[in-house]
Amino acid sequence: MTGADLRPRWVRDLLRFLPLKSQFVLTGNVRDLQIRAEGDKAFAASLGDVLADALGQAGYEDVLRYDPVGGFSNLGAATSGRDPDEALVRLGLSPTSGKAAGGIDLLATTLQRHTELDGAPMALIVDFASRLVVRSDALSAAEHALFTRALVLAQSAQARPVGPERAPRFNSIIWVAEKEGDLPDWLLIDNPRLRHIPVATPDRAARSTVAPSLVRSMPGGRDASEMVLLEAKQSLVDATEGMLLMDLNAVVQLGRAEQVDVSSIGEAVRRYKVGVTEDAWRKIERRTILDGADSIRKRVVGQDHAVTHMLDIVKRAATGIGGARRGNRPRGIAFLAGPTGVGKTELAKSMTELLFGDESAYIRFDMSEFSAEHADQRLIGAPPGYVGYDVGGELTNAVREKPFSVVLFDEIEKAHPRILDKFLQILDDGVLTSGRGDRVYFSEALIIFTSNLGIYTTGPDGERRANVTPAQPFAEVQARVREGIENHFKLVLNRPEILNRFGENVIVFDFIRPEVGNQIFDAMVRSVCADAESAGQSIEISTEALEALRALCIADLSNGGRGIRNKIEAHLINPLARALFERDGEGPVRITKLVHDASTTLTLEAA
Repeated sequence: MTGADLRPRWVRDLLRFLPLKSQFVLTGNVRDLQIRAEGDKAFAASLGDVLADALGQAGYEDVLRYDPVGGFSNLGAATSGRDPDEALVRLGLSPTSGKAAGGIDLLATTLQRHTELDGAPMALIVDFASRLVVRSDALSAAEHALFTRALVLAQSAQARPVGPERAPRFNSIIWVAEKEGDLPDWLLIDNPRLRHIPVATPDRAARSTVAPSLVRSMPGGRDASEMVLLEAKQSLVDATEGMLLMDLNAVVQLGRAEQVDVSSIGEAVRRYKVGVTEDAWRKIERRTILDGADSIRKRVVGQDHAVTHMLDIVKRAATGIGGARRGNRPRGIAFLAGPTGVGKTELAKSMTELLFGDESAYIRFDMSEFSAEHADQRLIGAPPGYVGYDVGGELTNAVREKPFSVVLFDEIEKAHPRILDKFLQILDDGVLTSGRGDRVYFSEALIIFTSNLGIYTTGPDGERRANVTPAQPFAEVQARVREGIENHFKLVLNRPEILNRFGENVIVFDFIRPEVGNQIFDAMVRSVCADAESAGQSIEISTEALEALRALCIADLSNGGRGIRNKIEAHLINPLARALFERDGEGPVRITKLVHDASTTLTLEAA
């Protein structure tokens, strides 16, 4: 080979130990495509083809394969045009066109013949070895006999010199299993004649190795300039972080089938991940977002800085610019912090309606419901063998069904710390693996967290105290809340890496100040009157009654807009509904004053 060795590490390890070990166990990413190198070029091929090619170059004339369904076959890549049945016949099998049926008993017998066979070295690959046994810790008689024979043969096998360099070679046996624990421990542990070789999932270097040949096969790839091909290769490698080589191959096949140009290979990756052709983010009109600021500020009053910051995040998400869009990371991330009732959840709803036309289209999780240690199973699904395994996780199911969505995690500080590891995976990799093993991508989602962190602090006596108050200016409130959030993630949870993922997208909301409280009060009262009119009732509130109600509602703004709403409901809506019900539509209603009764509730005098 010239230049860098493009072969996977597991191939190089296998070839190094061929003179030293008679048996090998390959585990891990064995069902994926693997890198097959030819000179200074590389492409993706099946594990069997890569093994046959590597073993052929190492001096093995024949490379045979066994699996529990198809029996024995001659891979043929290392036979140099010889009769494919010849090697199988040498093992005492009765092949037809290079194949011979056989069960576990015949495999045990064939292993012995194979190990003791004279002549040119031969390799036997036992594929799907995990399926040879039902339980590795409770073997049947036939299973025990098979692996006992394999253990004995590993010790008795003899290497023979091969080729001009007289390199020692065994008649090698290569077991291919998903997990090391799928085979009996006593076969693998403390066995000096057997080598375990893990097959790793493809890293960035592996994806970069096969990417050039893949992008050239895309529509327009053969005629594209080197610069376009280089950018396409980089885009494919960046966008497929954490994916298998089989996925990369499927992405290119999908791109060819749907005629996605090589210059837009990122679009082919997106379609493969989320399973839909249309990009909902691109369908959002620019004018919708530009005009959305005014409508959102009417709903989220007094938080102009938060609305502006949130709209900036949405604009980045819609345009797809910024480092956060590399790989599978979400379209946008926001951490909304501040006192209760100031509009954090309302802002999330407003953004959902702005983007997708329906405020209820967001996916919301109340994290107080996930305070138990194993609550993460509700999000991603129970692992195999546990109750609910077949149902899947609430979060993974929802995002799979609606990849283009706003995902809201309300009151994140109430979740169990174990769940935060799942959020780190979402924020960093943009992907979660469900309990059923499915990969769910968050690359098209806008992720919003809300929290009351930093509003209260615990004193030396263990008592909960206010860390910020409405009497403080917003700059001080913002600084104190940010400090409280940092202390929680760094000192309490010991998860500073999660805070780092939020970066500058921690948005602190201000208290509802008196002037803002008045605006909220006026808007809510107008809404009540409008509701009454839509029901066919004419309502008029005198200035005296309105101001008395206003004074009551904004006297204490510690609960924000939600506190104002609660007081309006108790002291206006409920008595008004009572009066309207008793009058049964007898003309218009004029509220002249509010009167405290003995129970300190307010009643209405209607005229």
